[in-house]
Amino acid sequence: MTFGKRLVDAVEQRGRLCAGIDPHAGLLDAWGLPDTVAGLETFAMTAVEALGEICAVVKPQSAFFERFGSAGVAVLERVIAGSREQGALVLLDVKRGDIGSTVQAYADAYLDPRSPLAADAVTASPFLGVGSLDPLVTTALANDAGVFLLALTSNPEGAEVQHAVSPGGRTVAAEVLAAVAAHNRGGSGSVGAVVGATVSLPSDVTPATLDVHGPLLVPGIGAQGGTLADVRRVFGTACGRVLPSISREILAAGPDHARLRDAARRSAEGFAGLDPG
Repeated sequence: MTFGKRLVDAVEQRGRLCAGIDPHAGLLDAWGLPDTVAGLETFAMTAVEALGEICAVVKPQSAFFERFGSAGVAVLERVIAGSREQGALVLLDVKRGDIGSTVQAYADAYLDPRSPLAADAVTASPFLGVGSLDPLVTTALANDAGVFLLALTSNPEGAEVQHAVSPGGRTVAAEVLAAVAAHNRGGSGSVGAVVGATVSLPSDVTPATLDVHGPLLVPGIGAQGGTLADVRRVFGTACGRVLPSISREILAAGPDHARLRDAARRSAEGFAGLDPG
């Protein structure tokens, strides 16, 4: 079954939420945990146990595991396996981007089911040229996995690149969205785009452009200030494609399992009625 179909099914069964697992030092401290591998593992596996059974998607941020070296990556492997055992799809937030054999190696690391780091989908950066990610997308589709390409990010520096005009006359963001839509023409819906909840759209990006016939991962909600009203404003008729990504607002409820689950359920319920327009 394609990632796109699995995602649609998961959202129907568990609600429209991608819950981030971001064990940065500040959250470890807030949970009363040391900034060590042991603290990392307690934090991450607590989040998996609380969220893996109820969320459609969990999204571990790889950098917060990698900073502990090989021991941290081993914890990440357990997070991926544990989340999938509980029925959640795992979107590994790695934002990789490279060319040729190197991007293929990233694809093999994260999207080949033989790898201990294999996830259901990954995030990727297309700013070495959208075509540079073709090996990643090809590998994903061959393994019924998914890829989310950064298109319009909510960080203030993003517009410098994403609103720039390409040689073809479209903004870079519009080029990325067009490429995502082209990958989905076969009907798998397994290639998505990352578009922040609070972004300003360039003139050549509209709700019709945002409907890439695949999922739209939307960070910037909750602790970062984005609201349901922002999502409606930005996405309009493409709202049905939105997968809200919320991390800190949920994780701040920990380490208590019940509070974490309640926070996740409230977040999902807040977007349950997300309709076009």
